[in-house]
Amino acid sequence: MTRPILLFLAFAFGYFFSALLRAVTATLAPQFSAELGLGAADLGLLAGVFFAGFASTQLPLGAALDRIGPKRVLVFMMGVAVLACSAFAMAQSFEALLVARALMGVGLSAGLMAALTSFRHAYSPEVQLRASSWMLMTGSLGMLMSTVPVHALLPLVGWRGLFWLSAAGIAACAAFIWWVVPSDIRQEPPATPGPARQGYAHIFRHPTFLRLAPMGFWHYGGLVAVQALWAGPWFSQVTGLDAAASARGLFWVNLAMLVSFASLGALVPRLSARGWSAERLIRWASPISTALLFTVVALGPAAGPPMVALWCVSCVLLSLSQPAVGQAFEARLVGRALSAFNLLIFLGVFSAQWGLGLIIDALLAQGWSKVGAFQGAFGVLATGCALCYLWFLWAGSGRAHSAAGPGQPKGAE
Repeated sequence: MTRPILLFLAFAFGYFFSALLRAVTATLAPQFSAELGLGAADLGLLAGVFFAGFASTQLPLGAALDRIGPKRVLVFMMGVAVLACSAFAMAQSFEALLVARALMGVGLSAGLMAALTSFRHAYSPEVQLRASSWMLMTGSLGMLMSTVPVHALLPLVGWRGLFWLSAAGIAACAAFIWWVVPSDIRQEPPATPGPARQGYAHIFRHPTFLRLAPMGFWHYGGLVAVQALWAGPWFSQVTGLDAAASARGLFWVNLAMLVSFASLGALVPRLSARGWSAERLIRWASPISTALLFTVVALGPAAGPPMVALWCVSCVLLSLSQPAVGQAFEARLVGRALSAFNLLIFLGVFSAQWGLGLIIDALLAQGWSKVGAFQGAFGVLATGCALCYLWFLWAGSGRAHSAAGPGQPKGAE
């Protein structure tokens, strides 16, 4: 029993840093704006290039996970992340920050996919779903640490010092993974006839992948974009909170997400036993989440941290889409399937982070108030979530879904 627990802890340690660094720009936004004079679009780009770098590796990463194995791939990529954090800490221009931030995304892009690939081989389907939820709980812990604790450290070490500390932490994590994770995790056997040889073409055509892809790109990607960046500016520029109060608001949002993912990990096996598949849970949760986002837009300045936290919590069931996709494919393709879906999610995050900033700046240029511009941009996000849900219903209308458990569509392995 010790080995499965250590396996989880090793991957969770790495994913903690990935989540912390993707979300820290929300807390550091006032410092970046003041020191570098960044507007909304520039701030969105600086945050978003992390996810662009993240997304750029997903297809080759999936093949590498299947062929080389999660341990070696992850340790190598974390070495890249150490160099990227060091470069970010030393950067003296906006352009240098962009390059280092994108490289940071590249280096941290294997954290969750390496874990889920290992879990697919090491754990039963029910335990996979629990471990996936608890990995996301660990990510929420990283996002939690990026709020009030980071704000408290700023006067002591500055934002550059934070990235030096992150580089040291990632290096220690890579050493821990190399020591703990076994080297004999199953790798892809030699090529055989059939779907395994079709690679990504087979994955992109799969009914489960097609049904969940728009929701992963827009709805789940939009959630991460807001949680990792735009919740902070919403609190400071729409609801009028100061920097410290905004950091506290982000803290409570991420604490709510942490508790939600922990609860989901405990409840999913029981729901699975009662016939609640991942797609069934998503079908019920998505309209609630979309309605809450429209409520945030309508409330505007009255939609403070509790309301934003409620919307974020309502999105947690969408996280089941990742293990659902992984379980829909045979084991030899799981790395590619998960990475292909992750590519869509993080392209969505990048698009939402930069796109919301572009919309906000464009509306401000048209004479809209700052509050109105934020409401307009978030309204576009909410409308897209509604359209993705309609696609989800339409794409699933003609096929039966297994009630055997989350992520087991008809014909899944």
